[in-house]
This record gives sequence, structure tokens and C-alpha cells, in this order.
Amino acid sequence: MAQDVLNLIGGEHLPASSGEWLDNFEPATGQVYGRIPRSGLNDVEAAVTAARSAFPEWRSWSPSNRRAVMMRLADKIHENAALLAESEARDNGKPVSLAAAVDIPRAEDNFRFYASAAEQFSSESHTMGDGTVNYTLRKPLGVVACISPWNLPLYLFTWKIAPALASGNCIVAKPSEITPMTAYLLGTWAKEVGFPDGVINILHGLGPEVGQAMVEHHHIRAISFTGGSNTGAAISATAGPKFKKLSLELGGKNATVVFSDADFDQAVSTAIRAAFSNQGQICLCGSRILVQEDLYERFRDAMVAKVSKMRIGDPMNPETRMGAVVSRAHRDKVISAINIARGEGGRILCGGGRHQPSEPRLKGGYFVQPTLIEGLDHTCTTNREEIFGPVATLQPFKDEREALGLVNSTKYGLSASVWTKDLQRAHRFAAGIDTGMVWLNCWLVRDLRTPFGGTRQSGVGREGGYNSMRFFTEPQNICVQL
Repeated sequence: MAQDVLNLIGGEHLPASSGEWLDNFEPATGQVYGRIPRSGLNDVEAAVTAARSAFPEWRSWSPSNRRAVMMRLADKIHENAALLAESEARDNGKPVSLAAAVDIPRAEDNFRFYASAAEQFSSESHTMGDGTVNYTLRKPLGVVACISPWNLPLYLFTWKIAPALASGNCIVAKPSEITPMTAYLLGTWAKEVGFPDGVINILHGLGPEVGQAMVEHHHIRAISFTGGSNTGAAISATAGPKFKKLSLELGGKNATVVFSDADFDQAVSTAIRAAFSNQGQICLCGSRILVQEDLYERFRDAMVAKVSKMRIGDPMNPETRMGAVVSRAHRDKVISAINIARGEGGRILCGGGRHQPSEPRLKGGYFVQPTLIEGLDHTCTTNREEIFGPVATLQPFKDEREALGLVNSTKYGLSASVWTKDLQRAHRFAAGIDTGMVWLNCWLVRDLRTPFGGTRQSGVGREGGYNSMRFFTEPQNICVQL
């Protein structure tokens, strides 16, 4: 049955003011299963007006009251976890098992963590020798924009809106038009749990239309965006001259580095998980696998044996571990990248094309085989540009110096993982990597208190913990002569 998604503006669920709609596709089938509003400038204006109207009340709420209402929304996520996981799988193409184990629990955690942070976030004071005291207030900005991507829809949507709300701001938020469903569901519970009308506003539609209007709006004080580097550059070009605060979490071309003394079985299994989780559609995926040359052939053969047996299937089946990529356009982009790799001389070790499911329901779905490629150096397009799909390359290296050069050879700087039992080398090597995050003998272990973000074309700023709370507030110093 078709399901329409609606905007949330000032506590009301509304279609776009234009009356226009966009089709919402199920990636596993390629079929339309609903519609979303094609919002535009008028809808942004209405949402910002509602947010500005709600801001004086919301900023006056005590931290404990903000904490309470946010905890109630977290309770709703918990109570509706099965519905949200199924909606995420249908909307995104990811396995429902992944959504149930990762996406939805982490969305709940985001709200609980920042609900508590509302009470923990404190002002600072500095006492001078002459009895003068400086104290610094952290004041909410007002109306802020949160623009989240399609790969981890509810997880990254809540990662942005929770700290914005906890620090006293009102939000105008835009989930990806490709995966709108779980953000819509979250919005349906906002009034029930006690958020004042206008504190949470959620708009749906195309980036160049509603997203651009949000970025340009003179009453939106800050923009938190996760997505592609090209879009991040365009947002910077628009928002920079307007002196808006920007937090940009962008692309990556992350390396998994395996030294010959690594725990072999753990490194193999984690390298596979890092390359192919969520069909390779995580900004932190390790798509470049660098292996010390005396271990290379054994490691490569073990990976190929395991990846070749990966089962691709219906995302709605709890047994499925690899589903569809998010859209037809993205599937075609990934297939094109594989063909470029072939043209560059890459040897396809496994995969290399579209997957054709046997189930009739999935005949039109957007499935890509998990693909491993070798024989390419660090200068090629395949090893320099983000593919964001189930595609990884294998490269041998001789020593630590060569490995470090390979890790740092791209324009990105988001993350890396390093596998070695030599802890001195691990710490030394990690310090030399030009990324915002490094995992040693693990991958995707997350502590919400730590800074999250990248360098170079992987973004600007850091999210997580007090980094997010500081981003969504403005410091004001007050000096008192006692």
C-alpha cells in the first residue's frame, strides 16, 4: 500500500505548499511505494517562521525539562524499534537485521546521550587575581538547519537534531529525499511526547530546491550537513559569505592497513565488514585494503573466499546480510566505477557487476555484487575517488613508510584502521595518518563523547559530545568586577 510522507511545520503535518510530490522508491524492488512532498522556498519560510516563534519558549525551558521530553522521544524510538527497522530496510535497501542491530538502537542512543548532555553542559568561569571574574555563557543560536544523508537515515538524522535540541535551538531539518520515512515517523511523535509546536520542523524534497533554500535563509544561523564533498563545497560557497556556522561531514576514501603480525582471522573478518557493511555505503567504510607484502597473497585469498560466499537477498528477510544499494542512479554509478577500474587495469577478484536475484519480487531491485579488485596503484581514479558502494581494492606494501604514503595519498582524510600486534608501531603509525579518526585493531567502535569528523575534503569541524553542543551554541563572556 502506498504511503505518503508529510512535512512537519509548526506542529502540523502538511504537504508541500505547491501541491507537488516526488515518488519514493523501494530499492529492493525498484517500485514506487509512496510519495514525499516536493517542498520549496515557501515551505522553508513557513518552517523558519514556526521555529522563530517557538524559540523564546524552548530556550527558556530548563535543561531538566528538555532532557525529559527528549527521553520520551527516545522511548518512542525504543517502543517502535521493529517498525523503524522495517521502514529503514524498505526505504534504504539495507538488511532489516542491520537496521535493527545498528541504525535504530544508535538513533535511540543519540537522543538519550544528548538528553543527558542538556543537564551536563556547563558554563565556564575564570577568576583573575584582582577579584575580577569572567564567566562564559553558552547560548543557543536560534534556528538551525540539519541536513542528513541517505546511508544511515535515522541514525544520522538524530545525530544532528538531538544536540541542536538539547542546547536549546529550534530546528528545520531535511532528511534525504531518497530515504525520508523514518524521519517522518519520528516527527509524528514530537507533539505526543511534549515538544512545543515549531521546535521540530521537518521538510522533505530535493536538495537544490528545499535544501538550498534552507542554506540561503537569513534567519538560519547554522548548518550541520552530512553528505558528499561536492555538495559540501556548494553549501560553503553559499553560507560562507553569510557568516553562518558550518559543520560539514563529507566523503572519505578510507584505508584498512594490515601488517604481517596482525591477528589474521580478526583482520580478515573485520576488513570484510569494514568494506561491505551497509553495501559499502558508510562514510567510514575501508575501501582501500593495504596488506604487507609477505602476508598479501594469503590475506587476499582468504578475503576472496569469504566475500565470494556473501549472500545477497531481500532486505526484509531477517537472514539477509547484504541488501540493495539505495537507488537506480547509485547502482549505475557503482557499476560505472567498477568498469573504470577494469579500464585502469584492475583485476576483478570476485563480483564485478549487478546481482540478479532469483525472487520475482526483487527482479527490478538495485543489487550490486560485492567486488574485490587488485592490480591498481594509488594514482588511479579507483583508489582516489569515493565510490560509496560494495567495492574495495587490495594493495600490497613493503614497509611502514610505504604504507603511510599510501594511506595519505588521497584528497580525503576521514578515517583509517590499522592492524598490528606491535603497539609502538600502532601508535607511531596512527600519529602519522592525516585523518580525523583512526581505529587500532578494530573498526567502527564509537564513543559518543569523542570528536567525529575529518580533514581536507572530508569535512570541516567535529561532531560528537561537547563538540556538537559547542557548535550549536554561541559563547558570551561576561566580566564582573567584584
